[in-house]
Formats: sequence, C-alpha cells, structure tokens
Amino acid sequence: MATDQVTRRNVLKSLTMGAVAGSVLRAIPLEAAEYAQHIIETERATSTGYAAKYFPPQEYKTIRMMCEAIIPADAECGGAIEAGAPEFIDLLTSENTDYQLKLGGGLMWLDSACQDRYDKVFLDCTTQEQKEILDLIAYRKNAATDEALSQGVEFFAFLRSFTSDGFFTSKIGIAYLGYVGNTFLLEFPGCPPVPGL
Repeated sequence: MATDQVTRRNVLKSLTMGAVAGSVLRAIPLEAAEYAQHIIETERATSTGYAAKYFPPQEYKTIRMMCEAIIPADAECGGAIEAGAPEFIDLLTSENTDYQLKLGGGLMWLDSACQDRYDKVFLDCTTQEQKEILDLIAYRKNAATDEALSQGVEFFAFLRSFTSDGFFTSKIGIAYLGYVGNTFLLEFPGCPPVPGL
C-alpha cells in the first residue's frame, strides 16, 4: 500500500485530531468535513440506511433526540436530524478517543442526573422532564450556581457545537445559509441597510 494513499480511516482521523475546544470546525479542514458528509450521504442512501459506528442504540437515540432539540426542523428548512448531524457526530466520535470520553461521559452524566431527579434515564423521561434537564445544562451560569451541573454543561456545550458543525457542513445547512461558493462579482453592493437606523 502506498504511503500517500488516502484512506477513509486516515481522513476520519484527520477530522478528529486536535479539536479540543469550541467548534469542531476550528480544527477540522472543511474539505475533510465535506468528505465525512459524503460518507454519511452515501450510507444513508443504502437500503439499510446509516448504521451507528460508535454509539450503542440507546445512546445513539439520546444523541438524536438532543440534536433535534438543539436544531429542530421548522418551516424554513430541515433540522439536525434531516441534515445528518447525529451521523456526523457518531462517525467522527468513532475515530476519536477524546470525543468518546466527552460524549460517553456526558451521556452517563445525563442519565445519572435524570435518575437522581426523575428516577428514570433521559430517554424514559417525559418531554417536560427532558426539557427541564436540558434547560439546566444549556447555560453556563447554572454551573456557576450549582457545581453538580458543570459536567453536564460542558457536555451540552460540546454537543451543541458538534451538532452545529454537522448541520452547517451538510447540504441542508449550506442551503440554509444561502452559500453559493466563490463567485466572481463585477461590483460589490455592500451590506444591506439595517432597518430602523
């Protein structure tokens, strides 16, 4: 095998290297994210659909529910589920032990916190209970007042960034942004006026 040959595994590993803080795309080349999206689209198009690479079924279902809560579908466009964000997260996590620890530990924390509060795991909670726990971990200020929430807050912040990256690198997310690529302009019309100013 040639040393310069690009393999699926090498590309996926390059996607996940060094992205420790904030948005994953701060460290992942856009071309590599596009490659991951291509892998996902190809697998989704098969008769069996996408098969989770890392997360067990219950954890993958939790990831899907949380992605839907982070970027739900609306009248304007599809949400994180339609964009393949859960698949993006699973695929990249399958190749990165740091992601595995962050997301796996976060999911364990979430189920444990729900068990303590509601006497059941996150998936078995009512919609209202799920909303309550997500509202608690969605804001860093809550961890400042209740240190027991700090791991949950960090987990949710990471998942929120990861979901956004999965959404905005997908065809749905790119269309939502109205991105047309590098195009030649004869003149630059400038920014549109701000209403009310």
